[in-house]
Amino acid sequence: MRQREFDESDVRIRPGKRSRPRTKTRPEHLDAEMAMVISVDRGRWGCVLERDHSTTVTAMRARELGRTPIVVGDRVSLVGDLSGNPGSLARIVRLEARTSVLRRTADDTDPFERIVVANAEKLLIVVAATDPPPRTGFVERALIAAYAGGIAPILGITKGDLSDPAEFTVHFEKLDLPIVRCGIDDGLEALTDLLAGSVTALLGHSGVGKSTLVNRLVPDAYRATGEVTGVGKGRHTSSQSVALRLDQLPGPSWVVDTPGVRSFGLAHIDVNDVLGAFADLAEAAEDCSRGCNHLGPPEDPECALDSLEGASHARAMAVRRMLEALRSNDMW
Repeated sequence: MRQREFDESDVRIRPGKRSRPRTKTRPEHLDAEMAMVISVDRGRWGCVLERDHSTTVTAMRARELGRTPIVVGDRVSLVGDLSGNPGSLARIVRLEARTSVLRRTADDTDPFERIVVANAEKLLIVVAATDPPPRTGFVERALIAAYAGGIAPILGITKGDLSDPAEFTVHFEKLDLPIVRCGIDDGLEALTDLLAGSVTALLGHSGVGKSTLVNRLVPDAYRATGEVTGVGKGRHTSSQSVALRLDQLPGPSWVVDTPGVRSFGLAHIDVNDVLGAFADLAEAAEDCSRGCNHLGPPEDPECALDSLEGASHARAMAVRRMLEALRSNDMW
């Protein structure tokens, strides 16, 4: 009997589960529709279509986006079921470039940036005149984050019926900062004039009346309210950021209610980010020597900001207080 000869063709190799390489060609999704993210909750994004703000679509992030962070305020492209019916699910396939970003870190040494809201045009910093007492450090840090993020800030004062806020607000009057009283006994006409036609993020400590203000602006919002006994302490009455439409105002107007903050780190911001928000100060700072921190004597005896006059000089001194807050790492 002749013995059979074997060669490599007789070897049987079981193919792997992924023997075919994955394509790097991504679908174009030419039929995708633009939408704005209004809520984020455990891997699901609530979005409103730009063509129809009355329809809220629940979406998931497409695989090709990987772990791309998507936050409230982002403009995205959606495909799939855009009906908004219960149980329907669309896919986010593109994230559009952001026009502005409000960022913070846990503290001034934390390298990890947290995006609070994207594409906001204005930031309403809500501070109570008392209970809890207002802190200039918090407002200064919020202003720095707004200026660095390309967002126009507004200072809103609540509980003005319990204490006169004039002594507090005088610290910011040289910054050309709109200051409005928006407590429960105050009319909202001055505030709504500022909010019309824009996306505005609300930022404040727990207990300052931010959710109460949101409920007045958007009566059907039903944001939870509660009492907090100290600055940055107690129960957060809003636990998730959410964008709410201001139907009574002209144009597409939105407010983004954010959770009450306990700290506002600025590890991602430097001095030039702050000065860049003021054209007159940025121009003067070009004459400063390299390494100038713009804090003035004795540390920076030749800072060009000291040569400014009139309103620009007054604004420079107000900005210096913010720069001190940026440098101090005082987390109030």
